[in-house]
Amino acid sequence: MDRDIVAIGGFVVLFLLMVLRVPIGFAMAIVGVGGFATVVNVNPGLKLLEQSPLRTALDYDLSIIPMFVLMGAFATAAGISRELFRAGNAWFGHFRGGLALAAISACAGFAAINGSSVATAATMSNVALPEMRKAGYHPGTAAGVIAAGGTLGIMIPPSVIFALYGVMTEQDVSKLFVAGILPGLLAVCLYMTTIAILGWLRPEAMPRGSNHSWGERLASLRDIWATMLLFLFVIGGMYGGLFTATEAAGAGAAGALLIGVLRGRMGWVDIHRCLVEALRTSAAIFAIVIGAFVFGYFLTITQTTQHATKFLVELPIGPYGVLALILVGYLILGAIMDELAMILLTVPIVYPAMMQLGFDPIWFGVIIVMTVTLGLICPPIGMNVFVINSIARDISLAAIYRGVGPFIAADIVRLTILCAVPWISLVLPRTMQ
Repeated sequence: MDRDIVAIGGFVVLFLLMVLRVPIGFAMAIVGVGGFATVVNVNPGLKLLEQSPLRTALDYDLSIIPMFVLMGAFATAAGISRELFRAGNAWFGHFRGGLALAAISACAGFAAINGSSVATAATMSNVALPEMRKAGYHPGTAAGVIAAGGTLGIMIPPSVIFALYGVMTEQDVSKLFVAGILPGLLAVCLYMTTIAILGWLRPEAMPRGSNHSWGERLASLRDIWATMLLFLFVIGGMYGGLFTATEAAGAGAAGALLIGVLRGRMGWVDIHRCLVEALRTSAAIFAIVIGAFVFGYFLTITQTTQHATKFLVELPIGPYGVLALILVGYLILGAIMDELAMILLTVPIVYPAMMQLGFDPIWFGVIIVMTVTLGLICPPIGMNVFVINSIARDISLAAIYRGVGPFIAADIVRLTILCAVPWISLVLPRTMQ
């Protein structure tokens, strides 16, 4: 059978399986094995189910994923999120929309030691949303702030998405993490600017909070010094070349555990719960990774990657025209697909084309991660929006989407800035040892 027909049929079957709500990892594995068997033979196709799990389990580079997941679980159990929100409120509470500014700053701080957007959104929904509603914030606006702030979880390092991109493209994960710092800070600034504009346009939806003395502000920093130290230790260690990203992940998990134990907030039961939670999350991620590896063999045998690269490179719209086309495709996919599956499914196809067009692989990684974060808050299936709706059921999905709309606009502005000024993403990695 013609390989092009097999490739097209494989993608059709993949999306049909996704519509039928088959888990994406299993869907990619089914299509990968079936497509490979159609082109080559049944036995080699079935062999992929034996080789890919072993390859994934024995890949040292992929051990970074469970370690950073465990670091996030320990950080959540240690109650760090509440301390970050209280500190943010002490410094920003007196401004109009002060609690919203505090929520964004807390999301940024929590993202720096968590690495999961969904976990950041869920945690801050329990911490910040009740306070914002009690203060008189419009429910949809308050939920929109937290949904947007949650996207910082995979933009500000450490990030599982950055790690997977690095492993798939054979790029230095440490450099990818460092490359995400300035774009992450740019996101925080744009979100805070958006809140300031909303507070000016709709003051009734974002009231001012109480003023805090300088003594209270400085006292709030005492509660978050350990968090700041942990982030500086992990990211600074990678930036200075003291250890690799994988070693940093292990050190970060140990550091988060130490913070929780020394503060008396984590006993054996809590540690056990964190280990089980990290195991479940990591197993779910690895199931998708295994499926993606199997699907990758299918892409190789049908020469889909080569054909896609040739098609994109030969388009008469120039390198940035191709980039714009790819980003629009990501925005569409992000509204219907999980960001992890999207990265694993598409990067093997678009990455070679971007390299042939002369784009920097580290910069492109930042752009891709930035784009997929939009999918977490875009309708109709914004994962962060659904997470917040499941926690605050009296706030409708429509109200949350309306609340998050201005932040989607801010993200598009940020994406435009990062595309126009690659220096923002590359200046720090280029100074690494």
